[in-house]
Amino acid sequence: MQQVTLGQSGKKVPAIGFGLMGLTWRPKTVSREEAIQVMRYAYEQGALFFNGGEFYGVPPNVNANLDLINAFFEQYPDAKDNVFLSIKGGLGPGLVPDGSPENVRRCVNNVLEHLKGSGKKLDLFECARVDKNVPIEVTIGELAKCVQEGLIGHIGLSEVSANSIRKAHAVHPISAVEVEFSLWSRDILFNGVYDTCRELGIPIVAYSPLGRGVLTGQIRSAESLPEGDMRHHFDRFKEENLRHNLQLVEKLGAIAKTKGCTLPQLALTWVLSHEGVMVIPGATKVERIQENMQAASVHLSSQELAEIKSLLDAFEVKGGRYNAHAEAHLDG
Repeated sequence: MQQVTLGQSGKKVPAIGFGLMGLTWRPKTVSREEAIQVMRYAYEQGALFFNGGEFYGVPPNVNANLDLINAFFEQYPDAKDNVFLSIKGGLGPGLVPDGSPENVRRCVNNVLEHLKGSGKKLDLFECARVDKNVPIEVTIGELAKCVQEGLIGHIGLSEVSANSIRKAHAVHPISAVEVEFSLWSRDILFNGVYDTCRELGIPIVAYSPLGRGVLTGQIRSAESLPEGDMRHHFDRFKEENLRHNLQLVEKLGAIAKTKGCTLPQLALTWVLSHEGVMVIPGATKVERIQENMQAASVHLSSQELAEIKSLLDAFEVKGGRYNAHAEAHLDG
């Protein structure tokens, strides 16, 4: 499996990691025992980059993701030194970005408090969004102090513009940039983020590489989404938009069938065909992890990549990645 070097850390990890959000942030979550076994399977299959969040939990336990991660490493201490742990934080009440020095340090300390049972170190901390009211240089400056104090290993960014990446990197080396990137979310190829990261030698961590599940081929309508699912609030999953967008899914599915792989494997392989990019698909079942990890054995030829590019260029995906409220917090 191809590997990615996590920026200034020098740590090399397989390019297929594991996103932990879905294990604790869904209307119906899996049990802790089931979640730990899924994490163990992902680890055994070579997913050595775990990506979680300080706030990935359903109230009242908003820190459920951290507690799950701690429980995993308590049960399987052999994984502590092999898994590179990335945690997003930096939000305030109402999940509003708060990049103030006081808040980012509070978040770091909160993560460490929840991990102290296992003793797992915090390899990478990233603010989930850029606070437009606090200069990013101030936020990164405080996180740089946390690195110097040995509280965190490295600093990452999430959902940032090319300009913010440059400003942050000038204050302290950035080890990873996490952004949405998939066959139906190609924004970073056109807004300078991908090119900037390549120039500065910063790897991209692609979240939602399966298009929030639509690129699994299992979503046929908005009604097929579970009650209370957050995707009901996202523009691309509104019935009128989704009906249109599923035409792209069908065409990509036909390419996958001809290729002899599954649609999710095609989607992951396409993302991984971009230099310096790794993926963090989420899963709650062992079978899905197995399918995702097998994408490492799929290869797309230059002709196949050109065919896919032609299809994507000709198709307009309808609806924003989130909704007006959530997109107001994106860095643009």
